[in-house]
Amino acid sequence: MAKGKSVVFFCQNCGNESSKWMGQCPACHEWNTFVEESLDKKEIKSRKAVSDVKVSSINDVKETDATRTPTGMTELDRVLGGGLVKGSLILVGGDPGIGKSTLLLQVCKNVCDKGLKMLYISGEESMQQIKLRANRMGKFNENLSLLCETSLSVVKAVIEKEKPDMVVIDSVQTMYDEDVSSAPGSVTQVRQATSVFLQIAKGLGITVFIVGHVTKEGVVAGPRVLEHMVDTVLYFEGERHGTYRILRGVKNRFGSTNEIGVFEMCESGLAEVENPSQYMLEGKPHNASGSVVACSMEGTRPILLEVQALVCATNFNIPRRTANGVDFNRVNLLMAVLEKRLGLHLSTYDAYVNIAGGLKMNEPALDLAIVLALASSYKNRPVDEGLICFGEVGLSGEVRSVSQAQQRINEAKKLGFTTIVLPKVCLKNIQIEKDVKLIGVENVHEVYDLL
Repeated sequence: MAKGKSVVFFCQNCGNESSKWMGQCPACHEWNTFVEESLDKKEIKSRKAVSDVKVSSINDVKETDATRTPTGMTELDRVLGGGLVKGSLILVGGDPGIGKSTLLLQVCKNVCDKGLKMLYISGEESMQQIKLRANRMGKFNENLSLLCETSLSVVKAVIEKEKPDMVVIDSVQTMYDEDVSSAPGSVTQVRQATSVFLQIAKGLGITVFIVGHVTKEGVVAGPRVLEHMVDTVLYFEGERHGTYRILRGVKNRFGSTNEIGVFEMCESGLAEVENPSQYMLEGKPHNASGSVVACSMEGTRPILLEVQALVCATNFNIPRRTANGVDFNRVNLLMAVLEKRLGLHLSTYDAYVNIAGGLKMNEPALDLAIVLALASSYKNRPVDEGLICFGEVGLSGEVRSVSQAQQRINEAKKLGFTTIVLPKVCLKNIQIEKDVKLIGVENVHEVYDLL
């Protein structure tokens, strides 16, 4: 090892530093996450004396309203909390080919049409490849500039020279600093690149998008501290070969983290899906047992979805349980409630629970729909097609209240549902609708009687 350099080990999951390799990280307790990095030992000089540092009272700090710039995409603005904030650093992650570059290029087009200056920096594609994708989206104006570069010093110099309103970095794993001896994409390089872009965003007041690759577990590759450094973390989800995509906000310092945006992949790019509930219910079978419509809340948006269940006799000593789109342990818990409180002998039956459309929901309000779907499939009795339900089920078989019941009812009424099954305790805060029949239930016995 050359003089002035040392070898340290970093945890790729949490960024913990160690002088030697360890099988398990002592901070996050993950296995086989330490990687070797070489660091240059440089003299650290204090830039300010302690006597020059001044503290401020919180009452002396002036409030400034964060001005937001609409992206031209309603779904994206909803996830961001109303639009782009000047000087923010936004991390966009997702599987390869999911549409990250397409989404950001569409944002560039919409923002450039408003007269703002954009700079698209790509370390993975050539200008010709970006131009081919841009041709499918329409005509771009001269406000969009392209740069194909991976050197961090060159990228920083170009941004300081051009001073654009927004910058897109595609991707952060391809950027490298010549002063850091490790390879591009390593823990040290990714952290250094993100630190530089953070200084650019805050120092120059430029909104910076950075694209991050994801690992096989679905999280952004590199140190976990990367997500702590940025202001907003967005994940693009969905099947690569499917047409629909979900943009989910995992972290947002300027808005809620419960909102989602739904997009459809088309030839001309990503199209917004304004009514995802209607899409989720397309192709719902008629008079089929085990099919129940439920209402889930994603932030302030109610989404209607179809919960499917299939219960059939098992051929093995241990029955099989499968859950797709819902928590597996939650399904086992609800089946135990049905067996104990209703006397359904599900221990000798296989059970398969699925949410149609590929969505993943963990909200407790889906409990009532899962219970009704399992009972419907067990008795082979279809549920009324005009019925929708929501509510949380406890271990005693009671049906507990859920939040935002009025919004769920309004969404169900909008799509033509006439019967709504909900927790009885929610009825006192509900505005009675004329065209909708509200059925309040207290326990699973009353739910079972609906069949």
